[in-house]
Amino acid sequence: MNCDVLIVGSGPAGIFTALELIRLKRKKKILIIEKGRPIEKRVCPKIATKKCMNCKPFCHITTGFSGAGAFSDGKLSLSCEVGGDLPDLIGRQAAQELINYTDSVYLEFGAVRTVEGLDKFEETKDIRRRAIKAGLRLVDCPIRHLGTEKAQDLYRTIQRYLAEQGVEFLFETECVNLMLDQNICKGIRAHKVGGDDYFEIFSSSTIVAAGRRGAEWLEGICRQYDVLHEAGVVDIGVRVEIRNEIMEEVNRTLYESKLIGYPRPFKDKVRTFCQNPGGFVSQENYDNALAVVNGHSYKETKSVNTNLAILCSHKFSEPFNQPISYAQKIGELTNMLGNGHILVQRYGDILDGKRTWQDELERSNVQPSLTDAVAGDITSAMPYRTMINIINFIEALDLVVPGFASAETLLYSPELKFYSNRIKLNGRLETNIGGLHCLGDSSGWTRGLMMASAMGALMGRILS
Repeated sequence: MNCDVLIVGSGPAGIFTALELIRLKRKKKILIIEKGRPIEKRVCPKIATKKCMNCKPFCHITTGFSGAGAFSDGKLSLSCEVGGDLPDLIGRQAAQELINYTDSVYLEFGAVRTVEGLDKFEETKDIRRRAIKAGLRLVDCPIRHLGTEKAQDLYRTIQRYLAEQGVEFLFETECVNLMLDQNICKGIRAHKVGGDDYFEIFSSSTIVAAGRRGAEWLEGICRQYDVLHEAGVVDIGVRVEIRNEIMEEVNRTLYESKLIGYPRPFKDKVRTFCQNPGGFVSQENYDNALAVVNGHSYKETKSVNTNLAILCSHKFSEPFNQPISYAQKIGELTNMLGNGHILVQRYGDILDGKRTWQDELERSNVQPSLTDAVAGDITSAMPYRTMINIINFIEALDLVVPGFASAETLLYSPELKFYSNRIKLNGRLETNIGGLHCLGDSSGWTRGLMMASAMGALMGRILS
């Protein structure tokens, strides 16, 4: 097979690369290969079974057109201060202009026009004042909340538009390897998922936008072909769930509070991420049967709880260079304790040095929205340094949101973010391998829907 532009992965970065090429009216043959299915065929059986079925050969929540973003909370962060390090690569002003442009494209395809966190100035000042007293920084970031179900509708519209404009898709197709000739990437070798027959796709430009799910695979590709990269940061943490009454002021004022701290004694960066007012805690599965926790937030369906992640950043120095494997080991140990399920523990039990029992959960004010989570002891698997960071951060958050450090606050584990492999790129998003570009979360430069989408739009302009 031959094409002008080959995109590996149909998450936001890959989607917006193709969109921008079409909008600029560049007549290029674009081919997108995707390990998962088209969005209309991404159906999680847990909706009916009420428990994770560990789908094979891939999880429908994390894999398929639009990537994990379409089946998560569907939030677009409208500030270049949030969502990754693209500003370090192209400059802050250029990154913000790209985000503004990308947001306008989302609006054209039906994104909601309401932006959260813009108009409640006095209430925001009060929250910021408490954050400063607690030693935390409140990051200003307007949010356009699509909602999980609305995000799926929007990306379905984009998928249909791309197909109508001549973009070709190969779904349930996996990239196995690159094809190099004298340090020039000529394309890839691929096969149908579950099949044994390999085929080659030749292209002038190969764009790897494999998402967090593809981060480990891309790390291996980098080692195999000497693609310049460095071990970046890996985030390890928990998903916290608390009653809406406790979070009411922050939810109403900001919708999502992005707080950053450097708690003693280690002073590692700890932050909140992906806050879901009235949302639901969810489970996602990776190809190696690793179960991780995440959070969803719908436009119409609401719970009585709010959930958010607390993530601790780990950056390793020489000689260690396998941060993804490190995080996976922590996840595997936690899964072992939960017999393949997500673990949940009450915060008070952590402070008391005891595990949580199921009957204790049933008596609590905070009832788990992830109903098949297993009550247990997350501290038996979490590294000491990470756990101390999380505890001290929660105590600081309690000064901003009184009641956050309640004994009945729930902590789910493992929450892991695999974007630790930082590909070395220039301003044209080029690697040291000719014809090879890397985008989105798997590149290590972005951490979310909007920044990955903006990076894709930039790629489209460069290729035009």
